[in-house]
Order: sequence, then C-alpha cells, then structure tokens
Amino acid sequence: MDIASQFPLLSQIDNPADLRKLEIGELPEVSKELRQFLIESVARTGGHFGSSLGTIELTVALHYVFNTPYDKLVWDVGHQTYGHKILTGRKNRMNTMRMADGLAPFPKREESEYDTFGVGHSSTSVSAALGMAIAAQQEAKINPGIATRKAIAVIGDGALTAGLAYEALNHAGGLRTDMLVVLNDNDMSISPNVGAMNRYLARLLTGPIVSGAREGSKKVLSKTPPLFEFAKRTEEQVKGMVVPSSMFEELGFNYYGPVDGHDVEGLVAVMQNMKNLSGPLFLHVVTKKGYGYKFAEEDPLALHAVTPFDPATGKSLKQGSGSNRPTYTKVFGNWLCDMAENDKRIVGITPAMREGSGMVEFEQRFPDRYFDVGIAEQHAVTLAAGLACGGQKPVVAIYSTFLQRAYDQLIHDVAVQNLPVVFAIDRAGLVGPDGPTHAGAYDFSFLRCIPNMTIMAPADENECRQMLYTATCMDSPSSVRYPRGHGPGVDVDMEMTELPIGKAELRRTGTGTALLAFGSMVDVAMEVGEALNMTVVNMRFVKPLDNNLLDELVKTHKRFITIEENAIAGGAGAGIVEYIAGEHCSFPVSIIGLTDDYIEHGSREELLARAGLDLAGVTDQVQQVLAQ
Repeated sequence: MDIASQFPLLSQIDNPADLRKLEIGELPEVSKELRQFLIESVARTGGHFGSSLGTIELTVALHYVFNTPYDKLVWDVGHQTYGHKILTGRKNRMNTMRMADGLAPFPKREESEYDTFGVGHSSTSVSAALGMAIAAQQEAKINPGIATRKAIAVIGDGALTAGLAYEALNHAGGLRTDMLVVLNDNDMSISPNVGAMNRYLARLLTGPIVSGAREGSKKVLSKTPPLFEFAKRTEEQVKGMVVPSSMFEELGFNYYGPVDGHDVEGLVAVMQNMKNLSGPLFLHVVTKKGYGYKFAEEDPLALHAVTPFDPATGKSLKQGSGSNRPTYTKVFGNWLCDMAENDKRIVGITPAMREGSGMVEFEQRFPDRYFDVGIAEQHAVTLAAGLACGGQKPVVAIYSTFLQRAYDQLIHDVAVQNLPVVFAIDRAGLVGPDGPTHAGAYDFSFLRCIPNMTIMAPADENECRQMLYTATCMDSPSSVRYPRGHGPGVDVDMEMTELPIGKAELRRTGTGTALLAFGSMVDVAMEVGEALNMTVVNMRFVKPLDNNLLDELVKTHKRFITIEENAIAGGAGAGIVEYIAGEHCSFPVSIIGLTDDYIEHGSREELLARAGLDLAGVTDQVQQVLAQ
C-alpha cells in the first residue's frame, strides 16, 4: 500500500499532535482517508470492522480537540478503536492486527501510551475514566501549576445495558467530578440491542421535538456563544426541548446532543465548546455502524467482525475447511431447539450473544422462551435463578470469559439455593485472535470450588449433546463447557441419553502411566497414549470426579498425568491431586494445562502450540514427566 500517494493527509499523521496541526476544514478529508485506509487494512487481516467504521469522525474529533495522551481517552470494549490505533502511531503495523506478536485487537496499555486503559469486556469505560478524573484532581492539588488533565469515556449504547455503567454514572454525577462521557449511539451492539434503555434512546431521537431539532443541534451548540453562557440563559428551555426527562440529567450530568457523529467539523466545534466546562458532561453522538462502506451499512451484524475480504464486494476471502462437521456452538443450538420442542419448561437466556452462542433458530422458533438480557451477565444468572424457582428449566448460554462477570450471582443466587440452572459455557480454553481478555481459561477453577455444582467437559460433539441433556435432568446447578470451533467429527446421536453423574470413560488400556484427559484434550491424549502405550481416560466430569476409577487405576499404574485446557491453578488436575493426596498420598500426579501466564492473541492453533497443548507440546511434556 503506497500510503503517501493514496493517503496524502493521513501519511503526514504519525500521532495526534500531527493531526492537530491541520486546519479544521481538512478534517473531513482526513476522515475519508482514514476510513478507506481502515477498509483496506482490515480487508487484509480481518478484525472488528463495523464499529470502527462508524467512529471515524468521532475518533478524529476527539484526538483533534483533546491533548492526548496527556488527556486520558478511555474506550469501551475496544471494537471501535482501529481508527484510534491508526492515528496513534500504529498505521504501519495494521497488517499485523490480531496476529501472533502483532497488534492487539483491543486497546492495550503495554502497546501504546495512547491506550490509557486495557479493555475487551464491555461497560468499563466510565468507571475507569472517573478514576482517572479523580486522579487528575488529586494531581492538581499536589502540583497546582500543572495543566488540567481531561478524562473522556467513549461508551456505546449497547454497553449502556450493563449495570456497571450506571454504577459509574451514578457515582460520577454525585461527585460532580470534571469528566466527559461520550455516548456513541448507533442503535447496534453485537446482537440487536434490547431493553428499556434502547427504547428510551429511540424515543429521544425520533420524538417530534428532537427530530426537528436534531439537524439544527450542531448549529445551535457550535455557533451560539460558549455553551456555558448559552446554558445559563436557556437552561430550562434546552432541557425541555432537546432532552425531555433525560435520565442523564437526573444522574447529575449536563447533557448535550444528540449531534451528528459523522459531521467531524460539527463534532469538533461542540467538543471545543464543552472542553472548558466543569463537572460531569454527557455528549450524545449519533453514528451509523459501518458508515461509509455500503456492505457494512447494509449488514452491520455480519461485518461486525470479519475474516479477510474483498473490499470491492465485501465477501470473505477465507476458504471453507471442506468439513461438514458442526461446531460445538451449532451442536448446542440444535440441542436447545430439540429440547424446547419436547419440554415446554425449557427457556434460553443470553447476555447479548444470540449469534455467538448459537441461539438464532431458538429465538425464531420459541420467541416466548428466549430472553436476551443485553450486556448484563449478572442479571442473566439471577434471572435464571428466578425462573428455576418458578418451575422452569433455564439454560444460560454464555462465553466462559463473560461468566466471570456473574460469579457472585452464580454462587449466591444459584448454587447456595441449589437451583437447577444449566450453564452452556462456550469459548472455553484458548479462543484465538481476541487475546487474553476473551480466553476461557478459568472456569474449571472458579466453578470447581462451588458446592452443589456439577461440571462436565465433553470430548466430542455427541458427548456435548448428551451432557447438555443430562444437565437438564438434574435438580441442581450444572455446567457443560466446550471450546470454540469444531470437535473431532463424531456423529451426533439425535436420541438423548442421560449419562451417569461422575462416571468417566476408559478410552484405552496401557501400562505404567494413565493419562487423565478433560474435554478438548481427550483426542490429543489418545494420540499420545497410542504412541507411548499409555492408559487414556476421558474424565468427562470435573466435579464430581470418578473416584472409584481413580482408586482402581492407582493399583495398576505408576503415575497419573492430567491434561486440560484450563489454568493449572485450581483446575481439574488440581482436583485429582487433592483427591489422590488424601487417599493415596505417595502416588505421583503431574498436571499439564495452562500455566500462570496470559496467552496473547493469535490463531487458536498457534495459541495451543504456544501453551504446549497441541500434540507436539503434550507429547514433549509427557516425555519430560517420564524422564524424571
């Protein structure tokens, strides 16, 4: 890509200070070049796309008005930050996005001083920015002569469905701390937005008063005297006309907007006026996801995150694997529909991950039993608890990394009350390009210590289906965890059979060493076991363990080696060590799993190799144990 000739303005910008040297009238062209550069970059690498396209003008305006990185700009989630990365010294590395040793898919403090807060999960920006704003106040007290440091949070309307955002807004409004919250309102999260907040914003934008004022909002806010004086003279009229019954005003924020998020000059004018105002400020910016690229505008969901594609058509360049094997997600989705057909008590719950968790068909066929709660994992789990109390059979479809956000509810609301809630835990283990914030590395560990929990780990597609069915037959909480992508290709039996709880499966009998494998590691263990003539056990259950089988194997083997795609600390292997130490104290057990490190982004295959959990890595670790 010849940056200098194709992007004459963008090629001059190595950091936001360079951007601020330009005239305001040049910013529309900068935005145009930035958008085209983004399209061509992501077409080569894949990545989060639609959100970044929609925030191009907003990104340019923020870096133009505020003195970043001295002023602290905090992004929420980070799906929308590719333009930010390009403007902050990383445009020549965009071809490495999400690749091993390349640019991180989200803001990352170690990567750039402009990435003020590392993210990946939703709805953290207001809390983090408030903390930075308070720190700036403290800093100013210690050093009165320093320039005022601003703190700006950029949060999407989807992220506003999470309670954490409101906790932070409530706190900030009460403290009256100087900070700016920018709402990027594109009426679109990963899945379609749900809930009262989404309807409120829609009413605000389409009401008869606001719709008439919207086009003039930019002119009113930018061409009148400074906003502080304007607000003093017309405060009640502005509140009454532009933000009727605004909950943000009630929370203690001075609200401005809505303004056009694709008019970069208008955004700059508004932000310059707001820059010197004090107290908590809220700017409502309306954008369109995928803006400026027709294929992303037409299908923002499909182009939210993409594999490499042809910019001329928007079509993926990734070739199919040639396999007809269903993904574990598909196995779950099919099972859920089949169960709902047979049992009217089955209800499905997702925290804003309808597509990712495989629930599209379920929503279409059983809309009255489908509940998308938005980005509100805590609510999802307690809602499930309430449904269970009412005699329903709730199934919570959730990524491992997002279940972490509902840990208290899992314990307090489900497990303590021993309620029959099924947790279908997707994206367990190493998930690939999204990096450590999305890795499902800890669910064995944080679930295993909870009384009343049954924890299952299927070795293949059919076992996944049967375990999910088994979970719904129980009168206590249970989980079935499975990795991203395809299984080994085992045929799925449509007939559902309840498995005996806590019963492992002896896969092969060997001599000397028994490999005790969990879930995704069973196939690898089988290859190692066959090569080295070892016993291989598909443990199936992390909790309860098959202690009877373990007792029998101790009598006929010299050692155990456990293998899991989970953190070693507190994981499934640790459970076996605990049992063996209590019953057979001198019997040696070694654990293979994820070590006490964060595995960075890359393909799932690369990350498994890096963690020593591919065939070569497991073989090497087993041989090291044998050599001791």
